[in-house]
Amino acid sequence: MSDLTLLRDLGVIVTAAAAFVIVARLGRMPSIVAYILAGLALGPLTGVIQVTQSVELISDVGIALLLFIVGLELSLRRIREVGKVALVAGLGQVVFTAGGGLGLALLLGFDLTASIFIGTALTFSSTVLVVKLLDQKRDLHSLYGRIAVGIFLVQDLVVIVVLTLLAGLAGGQSTRVLDILSDIVLAFAGMGVLLLGAVAASRYVLPRVFGWVAGTAEILFIWGLCWCFLLVLAAEALGLSLEIGAFLAGVSLAQLPFNDDLRRRVHPLMNFFIAVFFVSLGVQLELDAAAAQWQAATALSLFVLVGNPLIFIILIAWLGYSERTSFLAGVTVAQISEFSFIFAALGLSAGLVDESVLSVIAVVGLVTFVASAYMILYNHQIYAVTKRWGVLKPFRARQVDDEAPPPPQRNHIIAVGINALGRRLVHRLVERGEKVLAVDTDPRKLLDLPCATLLGNVEYLSVLEEAHVTEAKLLVSALQIEDTNALLAHRCRTLGVPASIHAFDRSVEEDLGEIGVGHLIISKNSALRRILEALRRQGVLAP
Repeated sequence: MSDLTLLRDLGVIVTAAAAFVIVARLGRMPSIVAYILAGLALGPLTGVIQVTQSVELISDVGIALLLFIVGLELSLRRIREVGKVALVAGLGQVVFTAGGGLGLALLLGFDLTASIFIGTALTFSSTVLVVKLLDQKRDLHSLYGRIAVGIFLVQDLVVIVVLTLLAGLAGGQSTRVLDILSDIVLAFAGMGVLLLGAVAASRYVLPRVFGWVAGTAEILFIWGLCWCFLLVLAAEALGLSLEIGAFLAGVSLAQLPFNDDLRRRVHPLMNFFIAVFFVSLGVQLELDAAAAQWQAATALSLFVLVGNPLIFIILIAWLGYSERTSFLAGVTVAQISEFSFIFAALGLSAGLVDESVLSVIAVVGLVTFVASAYMILYNHQIYAVTKRWGVLKPFRARQVDDEAPPPPQRNHIIAVGINALGRRLVHRLVERGEKVLAVDTDPRKLLDLPCATLLGNVEYLSVLEEAHVTEAKLLVSALQIEDTNALLAHRCRTLGVPASIHAFDRSVEEDLGEIGVGHLIISKNSALRRILEALRRQGVLAP
């Protein structure tokens, strides 16, 4: 019966999320806001779903996999060039927000322990929310996006320390100081073992193991989840929270050279568990307790929405970045984190705080998630208004933009499938002076090519977008995968991009001809020279 209850609750959560997202899309509402509203409608407002063990289990699994995916976003290679600003701004904000939140909570009448929990919970920003919205805006790889991701890495490292400390405090029932210190030392020792294991595996084991299966989508995906659950089990065995294990699993995989491809493969999973997590969050919100704390929640929400962006704008501008970059990066952190709820829930289960603290943090999370989602989505428009009103002049930031847009890739040839035929095509095209981008799912096949490369599966539209397919002069596929070639042919025809597709047998040739491919590579009776000559006659390649 409990299994049926679990399936029922999960089905209702997913159905409500889908329905609210449709309505949200009509009203241009961020999907995360719609998920929280769906949870409120299912739980506190109608009672369709009660806060049962099955809902808590769904939430726990969702947050574990969600934090695994969050860790996948934190590649040190992508944020190395913004390491200094991420470290200074991240630590500076942690000190400011923790101290300010502690002081504000004391002024609002909370005791010292509750104030420490509230101040700490306000310190962290939501990697999930920001990464999803920046990815939606295509700003994740912009300068301010990389700064934001770097800041989240610094914050998340602080989170690991805080959660480890809390695990030590909750590890035993004794009130003796020596016993408490012993539990804390054991927790940090376990954290050290887990962290060293993850780092060593990321450097010496995972590249070989995952490199072996990188060309197989299903195995790469399953092995990624396998590594996640292995570290979750290791964290539990060491007396740590499962969230720490899942997060470190993601971070360790994020350092691998084919992380971008793995991240694209788990992207649908990320969307699913974002929906599950935020709907579950809305279901578990106690409106009566929250209403009793509305004044404190309002003050703390304003502190996060205004104070966090201000301190970041000041610090980032002080480090020499432009006014625009400082503002856009500052706006991204105007919310609390999914870690804040975990932190508060662990404090409640350990008996260190009561329900009122959890309710306040939940309301602050709801308010700041909703408000900051709109702030991020419309950050460029908000910046234009604040600049026109002169609001940012006191910060004295540089007015010259320090992020020149990257030159768009145009008139290039996308070569898909670096098998023997594809490799010969790439070399001959480069010899002719063409700009070539080679794409394959196997990182080993992209080694030593004389052109730009992209690791990814072209069945994902995001990979073609990253290859700037609409700006390409030609797409050449040397693949011997019928379905993928047909999909490529269809997309190229839809986008108006010339395509040359490998027809490796007669039936495939007929099917591709029906789709309307401009040129077919008949490798059995066409030499490479003849293929290039045919493309030249069609005007695709230069004479």
